Amino acid sequence: MKKIKTDGSIKSIFRYVPGKKISRPVVGATIPAGFPSPAQDYIDGTLDLSEYLIQHPAATFFMYADGYSMIDAGIHPGDLLIVDRAIEPANNKIVVAIVDMEFTLKRLKIEGKRYWLIPENDEFEPIEITEDMDFRIWGVVTYVIHPL
Repeated sequence: MKKIKTDGSIKSIFRYVPGKKISRPVVGATIPAGFPSPAQDYIDGTLDLSEYLIQHPAATFFMYADGYSMIDAGIHPGDLLIVDRAIEPANNKIVVAIVDMEFTLKRLKIEGKRYWLIPENDEFEPIEITEDMDFRIWGVVTYVIHPL
């Protein structure tokens, strides 16, 4: 079996392994993004991040983004991507695809029977998928986690 390489948009891939829950307290108030409001000083239960972020544990993988082709979609080098292989790819979804044995991270564009992988950076060219290419969608990106 040939090893699949990356085009530089993905740094590494890890499988999600269910196990210990990652629960954190949830403050029982919304946080206004405009004018300040009086704070509510109480905890309103806990939130398990795994349950919140992962819909299909057996089909979920983590990847680190690398490169700048998706920067205008808010995906920066070093961002953690949550990728679900059980979700059906659809028009305008951000996907991890394999094109001619190479992983790539792009937005899927479907126009009739034509498929495109669109970068979110004008410095990169779209990739039109043709019949002579070995092409498949590997998974759909559901969340991007990055530091502010």
